[in-house]
Amino acid sequence: MKITCEQASLARGVNIVSKAVPVRSTMPILECILIDASTNRITMTGNDMELGIETVVEGTIEERGIVALDAKFFGELIRKIPDAPVTIETDESWHTTITCEKTVVRVSGKPGDDFPNIPVVTRNKPVVISQMGLRDLIRQTTFAAAINNNNKLMTGELVEITDSRLKAVTLDGNRIAIRNVVLGSEADDSSCIVPVKALNEVGKILDGGADDLINIYFTENHVLFDFNDTTVVSRLIDGEYFKIDHMISSDYVTKMTCNKKALLDCIDRSTIMAREADKKPIVFSLQGQTLSMSIESIYGVMNEELEVVKEGSDMVIGFNPKFLIDAIRVIDDEEITFYLLNTKSPAMIKDEEGNYIYVVLPINISTRQ
Repeated sequence: MKITCEQASLARGVNIVSKAVPVRSTMPILECILIDASTNRITMTGNDMELGIETVVEGTIEERGIVALDAKFFGELIRKIPDAPVTIETDESWHTTITCEKTVVRVSGKPGDDFPNIPVVTRNKPVVISQMGLRDLIRQTTFAAAINNNNKLMTGELVEITDSRLKAVTLDGNRIAIRNVVLGSEADDSSCIVPVKALNEVGKILDGGADDLINIYFTENHVLFDFNDTTVVSRLIDGEYFKIDHMISSDYVTKMTCNKKALLDCIDRSTIMAREADKKPIVFSLQGQTLSMSIESIYGVMNEELEVVKEGSDMVIGFNPKFLIDAIRVIDDEEITFYLLNTKSPAMIKDEEGNYIYVVLPINISTRQ
């Protein structure tokens, strides 16, 4: 194999596919990036057997071939060599020479044929969404999923498509995030659970706007994202997702509307008083049209007040400030509305159109020190 590519093109390819390269693996070949020039195009691939990413790299093919190179070494080398044309050449034993201007590096590669192929996904009717829309959807939901949990369902995101509307749901046992998006074209009804890890990696790669589209294909076991000469394939999570409708009640006795930025700033300041590990609640006290917020810790006490529009009963309720910040931060509206039932029932933040619903469990403040 002998190919020549610009350093910037190689760096972009490495940055994309390395998101699917495991740090450690019982299969050393998986710690490599596959460079495939066996056809009329150059591709790079990373694959950890759960998530596979392939992207096209611009360049010239002088001799066709395929080789797997250690991802960590190759990535660091490409990032540090000059911004100039790079030639990668291998012999029959996969010894590889990488040349850039006066820099010549010789390394041992691995047989490209030993690298596991990413799953082949049948591309039937796609779900089409803008890259900006999907990036926002990921940002606005995945934060509420569990990072590590014995229940694997909590590490995934439910994706339901009904009547060309996409509903995304995540939860971790303390909060729920729900987003509803109207798709720009017809899509078949479907439901699956996508690993949040895969969605977050897709979100990091996406760089298009509202007019740049991404095609998503679902099968029984996999989901495929196709955009910008890049393909991302992930296994789906098996199982039946939680009955979300049973967890959300439309009942409330108090409705509070306030300026999003003002409330977010107040809660964010409160975190100065306590580390997240301390699990100190921020206490909301709604009296009339005033929201009083307080937090106590070993450092002292912080109190703030915010003018709000309240309908219904006065109420005192406590929350984990981080959970509130995570939800409020991703809402794009200038004003947000809380719906509260009692001090032990989840609080709900939602808009009237039903574009988003965030549910946060309260913290018991009856024994608060």
